Amino acid sequence: MTSRLVLISTTHRVAPGVLSWPAWEALRTAGRVLAGDPEHPQRRPVEAAGVTVEALPAATPGERAAGLLDLAARTDAPVVWLAGTDGDPGLGEALAAEVARRAARGEPVPEIEVLHGSYDLPGARVLDLVAVMDRLRSPGGCPWDAEQTHASLVKYLLEEAYELVEVIESGDRDALREELGDVLLQVVFHSRIAEEHPDEPWSIDDVAAGIVEKLIRRHPHVFGDVHAPTAEHVEANWEKLKAAEKQRASVVEGVPLAQPALSLASKLMQRVEKAGLAVETPGEVAVPAEVTDESLGDLLLAVVALARRHGIDPEAALRAAARRYRARVIEAEQAAASPP
Repeated sequence: MTSRLVLISTTHRVAPGVLSWPAWEALRTAGRVLAGDPEHPQRRPVEAAGVTVEALPAATPGERAAGLLDLAARTDAPVVWLAGTDGDPGLGEALAAEVARRAARGEPVPEIEVLHGSYDLPGARVLDLVAVMDRLRSPGGCPWDAEQTHASLVKYLLEEAYELVEVIESGDRDALREELGDVLLQVVFHSRIAEEHPDEPWSIDDVAAGIVEKLIRRHPHVFGDVHAPTAEHVEANWEKLKAAEKQRASVVEGVPLAQPALSLASKLMQRVEKAGLAVETPGEVAVPAEVTDESLGDLLLAVVALARRHGIDPEAALRAAARRYRARVIEAEQAAASPP
């Protein structure tokens, strides 16, 4: 009978003992089950299922590879190795090298099979972020992180959001991934702080559960039997559901007043238009005879109204104009620095 070595890899992001059926079959029929750590997370659930796990002493990857191949060669039933939580760096390369050496000498070599006992599901790495944030916030972690509050983090949330907008506009996909991570960190950070509230704590799981419930509730055309064939139908149905949930007395309730002034004005006008209300807005843009806070504010409001009539996002338009102005400034600086 050909000797056999089975390497079972698992992920620490799945509960110990939750293994694939082929992995359990390999464990059940193994001659010996081995691990390099006596505290291996899979040891307790595997032994609870009636399978003994032997812990081997520490060894280099080369020593480990040779030892496993020797054990497999003299064991009638397959030898199973439970890979460490770190993936046993270097072991795969060492096994390949040792197999090649033995084959070159004409020595019998056991069959080697790699089994994935458990897999990372989509979103599993978010668990790592939650664990890291918990470590930073806990006693013995980072003093700066431990001092932060919801209020102290506001400026960072705004900065990260604006940086994200900037990279979206630039089209840099690598930077986009990084900035999305920074925004995600803010969500996890605030959620971790919320866990410490003395009276009403909640966690990142509660945050995720809330948005999941909201998405399902507001997409009855996907999760229910509502007919919404176009994006316009979906948006209209969303607004109706949102209004019913919030039970707001005014169409402008819920518009964040802390957002930039141009986007605030545009959002308010959008709400008014959707509600079909007749609310007077400034007409044509004209420079006021006397420039005051009030007249300048009216002028800016008129500019926002003009932009909306032409289907233009005033915030994006102003940002683009600012970028063009910035480019002209740089050109002027370069021209001034060039020799005549």
